[in-house]
Amino acid sequence: GRPGTIALGGDPHCVLVAMEGVLGWLAWESGAVEEWVGVDTGGPSNRLNDGAVGRDGRFWVGSMHEDATEMSGLLYRVDRSGALHRERSGVGVPNGLAYSPDGSTMYFADTLRDTVWAFDYDGDTGTASGERVFNDFSRLPGKPDGATVDEDGCYWVACVFGSAIARLTPTGSVDRIIEVPVDKPTKPAFGGPGRETLFVTSIGGGGSHAAAAHPNGCVLAIDAGVRGIPEPIFDRSAKDAAND
Repeated sequence: GRPGTIALGGDPHCVLVAMEGVLGWLAWESGAVEEWVGVDTGGPSNRLNDGAVGRDGRFWVGSMHEDATEMSGLLYRVDRSGALHRERSGVGVPNGLAYSPDGSTMYFADTLRDTVWAFDYDGDTGTASGERVFNDFSRLPGKPDGATVDEDGCYWVACVFGSAIARLTPTGSVDRIIEVPVDKPTKPAFGGPGRETLFVTSIGGGGSHAAAAHPNGCVLAIDAGVRGIPEPIFDRSAKDAAND
């Protein structure tokens, strides 16, 4: 299946992959995939899309309609045991999942609704509460897509269809906008020595996305001037120690 998102696992030789309607484990060396958990995506034309691991080690992932035309997607919390908890319905295109450095705030975006929300996150129970609009994207180019957070707690979000990456402060105000030479940037992530490089993926042509003049489909590397924070691990072997 097509991967919607990946997450680091407890085994450095494998990554957790959300693809179509399945969570599976991809082994780097062999390329073999172990199907792990089947997910009700909300309809036969739906597939899994964006996801992220919280500071508490739980994985959140959402589904969307194949053509991104219906609000039929779902948002799940996945415990390390593999148990699924449906947290939200009526989702258009789930994106922007990220967490504050201390794990107390969870961010979630719906591309079709042009909105990023913030939630109070309880890492002991895995519950998100206190939903509030973090940014309605009215002053930003494009629509909200994938996101990450830097060591200052600022939220970096890809402005898909807007040729830009935006940095938002913890209060939701626009701190910085970086123009990029692609129409549809999709996901920023910090990496490299010291996590000082912001890597950005972008959508290429094919399927419902027509080819464009800019080199869509490439991966960009940006000197962001700030450092990222280590990505949390989804370690299913720790399930017995978790309060799932």
